[in-house]
Amino acid sequence: MEEIIKVEERYYILATSSLADTRTRVLKNVETFAVFDRFGDIQTVGLGEQGIYHNGTRHLSRSALRLQGLRLLLLSSTIKEDNALFTADLTNPDIFDSEGRVLVPRGTLHIFRSKFLWKGACYEAIRLRNFGLQPLDTQFTLRFDADFADIFEVRGMERPRRGARLEDRVENGTIVLSYEGLDGVLRRTRVSASPAPSEIWSSGMQFSTHLDAQREAEFFITISCETGQEQKPGYTYQTALMEATDALNALRSQDCQIYSANEQFNGWLNRSASDLHMMVTVSDNMVYPYAGVPWFSTVFGRDGIITALEYLWVNPLIARGVLLHLAETQATEVNRAQDAEPGKILHEQRGGEMAALGEHPFRRYYGSVDSTPLFVMLAGAYYERTADFEFIRSIWPNILRALEWIDKYGDSDGDGFVEYCRHTQKGLIQQGWKDSYDSVSHANGTLAEPPIALCEVQAYVYAAKRAAANLAAALGDADTADRLIQEAFELQERFEQAFWSDELSTYVLALDGDKRPCNVRSSNAGHCLFAGIASRDHAEIAAEVLLSSEMFSGWGIRTLSASEVRYNPMSYHNGSVWPHDNALIAFGLARYGMLSKAAKILSGLFDAALFLDQHRLPELFCGFGRRVGEGPTLYPVACSPQAWAAASPFLLLQACLGLNVSALDKTVRFHHGFLPEFVPEVVLRNLSVGGAKVDIEIRRHAGSLSINVLKKQGKVEILVAH
Repeated sequence: MEEIIKVEERYYILATSSLADTRTRVLKNVETFAVFDRFGDIQTVGLGEQGIYHNGTRHLSRSALRLQGLRLLLLSSTIKEDNALFTADLTNPDIFDSEGRVLVPRGTLHIFRSKFLWKGACYEAIRLRNFGLQPLDTQFTLRFDADFADIFEVRGMERPRRGARLEDRVENGTIVLSYEGLDGVLRRTRVSASPAPSEIWSSGMQFSTHLDAQREAEFFITISCETGQEQKPGYTYQTALMEATDALNALRSQDCQIYSANEQFNGWLNRSASDLHMMVTVSDNMVYPYAGVPWFSTVFGRDGIITALEYLWVNPLIARGVLLHLAETQATEVNRAQDAEPGKILHEQRGGEMAALGEHPFRRYYGSVDSTPLFVMLAGAYYERTADFEFIRSIWPNILRALEWIDKYGDSDGDGFVEYCRHTQKGLIQQGWKDSYDSVSHANGTLAEPPIALCEVQAYVYAAKRAAANLAAALGDADTADRLIQEAFELQERFEQAFWSDELSTYVLALDGDKRPCNVRSSNAGHCLFAGIASRDHAEIAAEVLLSSEMFSGWGIRTLSASEVRYNPMSYHNGSVWPHDNALIAFGLARYGMLSKAAKILSGLFDAALFLDQHRLPELFCGFGRRVGEGPTLYPVACSPQAWAAASPFLLLQACLGLNVSALDKTVRFHHGFLPEFVPEVVLRNLSVGGAKVDIEIRRHAGSLSINVLKKQGKVEILVAH
């Protein structure tokens, strides 16, 4: 998704330093997200990404807490497991008098900060406690600034003109920072406090307090982000926290709950689920997992679909939300500036000033070749998982339009394969999931010329037509079902002939505009197993390549083999490791009965997570080989959390269990399940199957799994294949 900065006709994420330089703390709620340092401050360090953002604009670019003019000492900080609350424990440094004597020894004051986001505002509590033996008079200040930078500006995109930064002012004890954009929209940041500060000015507040020994004082700060005529409700800290927590709990209550005999594994799953829930935006009847923080906190078609597929067995409501929103935003006309054509599914949509002014094409952009077949795949998978016939019937016209796009616009030259070629110079050069400019090349390193037919896209089309055939049959359209099955069969035959390489022992990455194969070993081939287009013989051969030392780093499968000319373990798509990529491949391996290989991928990513901050899988990490006693090497500008990375452990677990949940025939199937040694037992609770629910215990035995039904409500059958 590296499409933000345009450099010599390439979209690029500008990096002068690394996200690995500093550990940040991230919060998100609906259209608002925040990136703090570990102290809870906002600094212009590293990539300069820290801040509070709302509707695509940074509403606070600096925030600094100082005690007697000094920065505090950090004891610890974290994001609570449910991602609702940031907390930091701090203490005072040595404070000297005018003659250089220690007036207040370090560690006398405990300062506790907590922050959360709710309905476009950041709520903060600051509690001071005097652990000294004597009364203490102290002061602390909070200083603020707002650059009102568009998220694209924060990423490094220069603008020839900006709107007007209005004069900062104090109104009724509230600091008001304002900006009037070139789009004519007034954006404001309001800072208020309770109790009232002892001093207030346009860029800061000072609080004075007297603390007796062993006594404490608490202060509350609210930072509200307003766009246009927005009016924020006047919540107290406690009321807002209760509502925010209830909202997260309501979303999670719909999930299947997963427990294992390995507490570290449980922690990983809990963190992943919490990250996903945080990324899910619920507003105006929309339920959608935003792609990633900080750079992609918005709707992405491909990301949303894959996230929904990964999490489908746990909670299908997310898939329903994704399908509904993408159906509503499906392209209806040819628009070259948006890379849009009738029936095409969204790539991304952006808010903010620059989007409104058309300074980039991403306000509503369709430059994704795979979102459309993936949309149909998700619809088919959702129907099997839920039997939600009425919903599928409501979006069936959208599915038909998507299929029409595949055949008419997707296959622009009529060769039976779906290709891409951008129609606007502002659009993405590469339009598969590996959308960095250099991600598709020939064996000698030469970049492929468009139109480009990616191997995994043909696989998605194959799976889409099979899924649509099942839906057509359910809707009583036998002729359409038969036609789609035949088209899928013919595509599979063409695909095997054009994309399989005996020399590589795997599927080639792509065909270029001259139909020349890109003879490189890549992770894309694994998606052909995921979608089921690969023949069984070729799937088994390709699996050996995917798990070879050139492809498997020890942590996961690389995007590109280390044997290829363009291999670079520090690249975005040419040698890095992506958790979602690995999850899809693992599911593909399991699909062809290679569950032990799927478990190897699960084990690698789990081991990686144990080394990572908060055990959180990032968007990607570098593809260097695993070294004893060391964790994976971080990628400098990776988003963390990232929705499809957060959802990947659940698809990995599903793959290893050989699990399929079908509301159509009211079954839960375990097909030749396999668990690694570090997960001897898994318990699934509240697994929904249509209107039924079931709790299941799965135990590992030598070479097999035992299944025990703990509880069952409603009609559901548990089937086990050994």
